[in-house]
Amino acid sequence: MRKLSVIICTHNPREEFLRRTLASLRGQTLPLEKWELLLIDNASTVPLAGRVDLAWQPQSRHLPEPKLGKLNAWLLGMRAARAEVLLFVDDDNVLAPDYLEQALAVSERWPFIGAWGGSVIPEYEVPLPDWVGEEVWRLTVVDVKEDIWSNLREGYTTIPCGAGLCVRRSVAQKYLERCAQNPVSAKLDRAGKGLAGYGDIDLAHCAMDLGLGTGKTTQLRLTHLIPAGRLTFDYFVRHAESDAASMMLFRASRGLPIQKPKPLSWLGQVRWWLHRVKNRVPREQYEIQKAYHRGIEKGYRLAKEFGDSVKGKNANP
Repeated sequence: MRKLSVIICTHNPREEFLRRTLASLRGQTLPLEKWELLLIDNASTVPLAGRVDLAWQPQSRHLPEPKLGKLNAWLLGMRAARAEVLLFVDDDNVLAPDYLEQALAVSERWPFIGAWGGSVIPEYEVPLPDWVGEEVWRLTVVDVKEDIWSNLREGYTTIPCGAGLCVRRSVAQKYLERCAQNPVSAKLDRAGKGLAGYGDIDLAHCAMDLGLGTGKTTQLRLTHLIPAGRLTFDYFVRHAESDAASMMLFRASRGLPIQKPKPLSWLGQVRWWLHRVKNRVPREQYEIQKAYHRGIEKGYRLAKEFGDSVKGKNANP
């Protein structure tokens, strides 16, 4: 009997990364008959079905999703999954050997949570630049030091990221319904080279919609293979702007408060410059923060447009 559905969504993956991801799944302690594997090919230039061998897992399926976008691949995986617990694995994730077994153990030990995850340990293709500092979280790096959970919508410390994310079937079903009814949800994740985000946060919030919590545990660990292309200044700037815009749009779609960003005064700019000099803040981090504020402004405009369109639809004729 299948207890777990493993869903890998990928678009033009690096073969050596995907090979390591699949190898980590093949070496799991959970018996093959207790889980299924769904490989969602999201509009790859060369289809994966003829190139990637899944025969080692008898309960595996290649599923093509021609419409580009991580969300589209996720939705197909949710609709096709047959187990009560769904596990989302990126094509650059190498799971600890007991990840699947522990994922099910957590689902039984914590029946009051609907979405959970664990530590995401980085493996860099090239050395991490010195200027990254606290911005390293933008690479999906998570170090869980203790088991934590909550049902607070603003409690981001307990909301797991998309890499290695586990959800109950009921949560996935709620998310499918939400995406069908709320067009904004379709804009909250990556498509092609875009860096939009918050689709995983939106999914986790569906657990709270059902009266469940979200959590992180020390029992779940995976390695995130980070290519050189993500360790560039350009990537961090683009991520900062896109992520901030997605955050504002997500909050508006969820009815969470947002404030109109205020332009930075000349005095504020001077203070910011003095802070940078006094604390020796690298120029790169300064530019990343500027990109973040641009994203906030862009996200606020998008959120306002979203709100106005909803009001227009709900207006009496």
